[in-house]
Amino acid sequence: MVQLHMQKLRGALIGYGFIMEKGHAAGYQQRGAGAGDVEIVAIADISPAQRAIAQAAWPNARLYDDARTLLAAEAKKIDFVDIATPPSDHAEIALEALSLGLHVLCEKPLAATIDEARSMLRQAVKSERVIFPCHNYKHAPVIKTVRGLLKTGRIGKVHLVTLQTFRNTHAKGVTGWRTDWRRERRFSGGGIAMDHGSHTFYLAFEWLGSYPTGITARAATLGPFDTEDDFACSLRFPTGTASAHLSWNAGVRKVLYTLHGEHGAIRVEDDDVELAVQERGVGGAGPTTWTFERQAISSDWMDSSHVTWFNSLFDDFKTAIAKREFVGREAEEAFLCVQLISTAYASARDGSRELPLAGLAALEGDDVSDRILRKDGARV
Repeated sequence: MVQLHMQKLRGALIGYGFIMEKGHAAGYQQRGAGAGDVEIVAIADISPAQRAIAQAAWPNARLYDDARTLLAAEAKKIDFVDIATPPSDHAEIALEALSLGLHVLCEKPLAATIDEARSMLRQAVKSERVIFPCHNYKHAPVIKTVRGLLKTGRIGKVHLVTLQTFRNTHAKGVTGWRTDWRRERRFSGGGIAMDHGSHTFYLAFEWLGSYPTGITARAATLGPFDTEDDFACSLRFPTGTASAHLSWNAGVRKVLYTLHGEHGAIRVEDDDVELAVQERGVGGAGPTTWTFERQAISSDWMDSSHVTWFNSLFDDFKTAIAKREFVGREAEEAFLCVQLISTAYASARDGSRELPLAGLAALEGDDVSDRILRKDGARV
């Protein structure tokens, strides 16, 4: 097995579709030309057309028809795998890779079901290898700016968050394999909630500083598909409330987020950030005045590959490996996102009834760690 203290990590890419080619792989090529701390030595994809594209971009990499063949041949030659297949395959590939002693970087959602996600975390602990999700919105420059504004305390404690993600279509796959796979539940596991729910939920976790205890949701499908293209939900947190609306039926591609605190609010509209702060008179007397500060933070929201965010995410993956954080906070929250998506679908089927969330307590009895069982829902 490759020694983990080596500066350069050797990896394999599994699933060479759009997000891998334009996002992850492009990021690795940037690192190769810069830090030189990662080397991609093998690639697997079931599509001959995609393998040809991968071979042209990575002439020195070994190509395989599927993940199992790659893992059988390469497990002793690499440190990690990067999985960007449809969600229905995430768990099977990750479990095999972890059992072979490899670290795993995995696209969101971590898995298509709660049981699959739980088994991935359990195997990571058992194998003493890192499982790490691609929660890349955390690495968008505009989101980092929001993080900095919150740390100043100027709007006070956040108690209400709204998150809207608008798309005028589902994200299309490559022409070499099932372009519309996100509209086929057997591959995607669900529709826009499965595709964008993780981004929505982990941002809400961060901004409200806790984990939700209940959810009510609605899902609708306008087209002839078996996955939803419009999704709305309300989340109850120990510290407040979050509401979300995700749609593939919008007239424009856009994200709109608002964070409301005791003394003001933050609004995000793609690259634009507005900070609103209320100023009260001395001793709380006198009229309230408002100050508004606006700035534009280039974040390339229109580039759906989000390649400019990838290297920041990969830095965190490397840190988790170095610190031996096999199931760190990112993995915990990836599990919670899968739990939320699954529970939201159950709520939608049950007339939008509010359903409780087990949270990280759902991991009790596993070999994960008492450290992650925060039954009160609060961050530690």
